Amino acid sequence: MSSILTNTSAMIALQTLKGVNSSLEKTQGEISTGKTVATAKDNSAIWAISKVMESDVTGFKAISDSLALGESTVAVAQQAAETITDLLGKMKEKIVAATGDNVDRTKLNADVTALKEQIASVVGAAQFNGLNLVDGSTASTNVLSSLDRDASGNVTPSYIAVAAQDLSTTGYVAANVFTVANGYASTAGDAASMSLDVGGGSDNDQLTISAAGLAAGDTLSVRVGTETASYTVTAADLAATSSADVIATAMKTEIEALGNANLTVDYDTSNPGELDFTNTGTGTISISASYTNAGSGSLAALQSLDVTSLANAQTALGTIETLTDTAIDAAAAFGSDAAQIEIQADFVSKLTDSLKAGIGSMVDADMEEASARLQALQVQQQLGIQALSIANQAPQNVLSLFR
Repeated sequence: MSSILTNTSAMIALQTLKGVNSSLEKTQGEISTGKTVATAKDNSAIWAISKVMESDVTGFKAISDSLALGESTVAVAQQAAETITDLLGKMKEKIVAATGDNVDRTKLNADVTALKEQIASVVGAAQFNGLNLVDGSTASTNVLSSLDRDASGNVTPSYIAVAAQDLSTTGYVAANVFTVANGYASTAGDAASMSLDVGGGSDNDQLTISAAGLAAGDTLSVRVGTETASYTVTAADLAATSSADVIATAMKTEIEALGNANLTVDYDTSNPGELDFTNTGTGTISISASYTNAGSGSLAALQSLDVTSLANAQTALGTIETLTDTAIDAAAAFGSDAAQIEIQADFVSKLTDSLKAGIGSMVDADMEEASARLQALQVQQQLGIQALSIANQAPQNVLSLFR
């Protein structure tokens, strides 16, 4: 039966052509975007998983930057420790030479002093982005190394802990330990120096010790000429009614034990912690005071190294061995941390590539397949148009029945 109101063939041909056009549009979208799942409409589950993984990839890029920063920071500290080890080796050479006979120990001591200053300079300069792992200013630093996602989707950061190695040659002081009259205080507030002129009065040359900020185990040192007197603060000292008086009295005893016949040290009972110095000789006496925290400044013993006499040189030889071992241990520790960070950085790089490959396998289009499908659909589209055109001609054939 032919009908001019209902053309079933045209309707079938039209629906077929719509289906072909829809498939063709999707295939063209895959080719233009390169993805089979470009939006949540394409496949909501796969799209959601891919977006989570893409966010992880972004996070791991930040982790790579963090590891690079940490690696550079540790590398600077490692280089500083290795440089200090080399400088201590040169210092040992000078000390060994000073243990011999018929040598100019004054010149050798000047060389040792210069090496001390160089080591202090290396420690101070060994910072990266403001973080110094060898000057005692920090105990440790954490390097962001990973993002760990559990089965529930919870994410927690992981860190590589890098322990600082205190290679400072002086202690850190929170408050002024020494103040002087007729002398010069250092900018750090933990050291002071003065020069006693011939016949200088005790009222003009004073060293005042403050107990504020001191802790048990802290060491106070006063150098008179080439000799050094040291006193280690005890818990009993700090518990005394007048800690400054007790510590100053003990320091006075240590200074007098040096046996300098031209120096008189008096304790001023009217001023807590004050020592008054008088030079009774015919030459100027140089006096300096320094402070070292307990447990900090692992190379602080450098300050006491002196090779102006055979006895001092022999003592210094044992000290330099200990200090060298300390520097070697620090360099080894930094080397181990650097290797760990490098391994983690390599792993994160490979993990990022694996995540990208996994995302691609889920959402990327197979371009060969899409190309073949495009050609097939284009042929189907042309045939669909032809079929619809033929179906639309059917009502025209009915007119021939009325001729």
